[in-house]
Amino acid sequence: MSPHIVTRKHLARRTVLRGMGATIALPLLDGMVPAFARAGGAADTLPLRLGALYAPNGMNMTDWTPAAEGTAFELSPILQPLAPFRDRLVVLSGLANNAADQLPGEGSGDHSRSSAGYLTGAHAKKTEGADLENGISMDQVAAKQLARHTQLASLELALEANDLAGGCEHGYSCAYTGTVSWASATTPLPAENDPRAVFERLFGSSESTESGARLARLKMERSILDMVSERLAQLQQRLGAADRRKVTEYVDAVRDIERRIQIAEDQSSRELPVVAQPAGVPPTYGEYARLMFDLWALAWQCDLTRVSTFMYGREKSSRSYPEIGVPDPHHPLSHHQDRPEKLAKLTRLNTFYTSLLAHFLERLHSIEEGDGTLLDRVMLVYGSGMSDPNMHHHQDLPTMLVGTGGGQIAGSRHLRVAKDLPLANLHVTVLDKMGITVDRLGDSSGRLAAL
Repeated sequence: MSPHIVTRKHLARRTVLRGMGATIALPLLDGMVPAFARAGGAADTLPLRLGALYAPNGMNMTDWTPAAEGTAFELSPILQPLAPFRDRLVVLSGLANNAADQLPGEGSGDHSRSSAGYLTGAHAKKTEGADLENGISMDQVAAKQLARHTQLASLELALEANDLAGGCEHGYSCAYTGTVSWASATTPLPAENDPRAVFERLFGSSESTESGARLARLKMERSILDMVSERLAQLQQRLGAADRRKVTEYVDAVRDIERRIQIAEDQSSRELPVVAQPAGVPPTYGEYARLMFDLWALAWQCDLTRVSTFMYGREKSSRSYPEIGVPDPHHPLSHHQDRPEKLAKLTRLNTFYTSLLAHFLERLHSIEEGDGTLLDRVMLVYGSGMSDPNMHHHQDLPTMLVGTGGGQIAGSRHLRVAKDLPLANLHVTVLDKMGITVDRLGDSSGRLAAL
């Protein structure tokens, strides 16, 4: 890692490049950190980021849960792809999504209640209409506090359809499975699943949000970076060697994402997708996920937002994964009936998800920030709203906290908490470490002192 070089040059923290209607935010550069901070404690000036990743339809808990507790545990099969980041992992066992349990007279709807309660700790009202009722989610508690610092209050991403209307499960609105982010008890936030739409939101090429202006830009068939090339060249002349290298790496990453989106759009115009997906989605799930993760990393690198959620899929998803040898639809497969062949495929799928997470962590670790990397300043909650999907259990959830939050959290641990302790206790604790104090969230009953 290159050391900070104290110079008299200083760039505004929100420096952007503009040209021909395009606006490109820049990553955190040494020249944006005041000289006194670089000399004595730049970490205090760097932002923390909060993320939550949701895996639908539970897990094969036998292959998720480490056998031993404490720091001497061995990574379970599903967690093996995360071995390079072991020192940043805290695996938590025993937490419960009790708010997702069925109340008397409600009937089924476990999947809807699982995702609805995952970040809220609240019990979803059974309805297919507009009279939704859930709770504010932990990411949005953070977003409301941190929005003043960034262009976007939060970023919600998904790899499946983001429809929030109509009914999806036994009298429950699709809103309960279409997102894990809730701005209030009655306001679900749609998760964006189109890479082009995400790119345009982060690096919008027009001062206008009107669709005609956007289409006119696309017809020009020019890179957003090409539009700001003159300003970029001028900026590079003002930067030190370390910052020039950072900007070059950042620009290369943006160009690569533009190229991947364009290829996907070209492919979608001549090929029928295997599953329902928006235009511009890469042909395989792995490529799709990595593209969306890379967009997320850029959003954090530019400090466009500090709060993000990511859904691998929605509850009851029937997506298949032939690229990893799992042609079975996910939801039916999750009802494994303890059959070894189904459990093996479920493990393969669950492990695929963690391998994609590992890609994201590698990307964050490759981005220099201050005297460390972007990965040093994050906290990611990872898991599912149910444990054993065959039984729709909401207790002893597969849960993991990834990242040290700027050195606040010791990793390489497997912690078993008291049975049925609310998952919301973890959320409240993470918010504390983000500098956001709340008395209660959903069904929370306190903090996790062990963290």
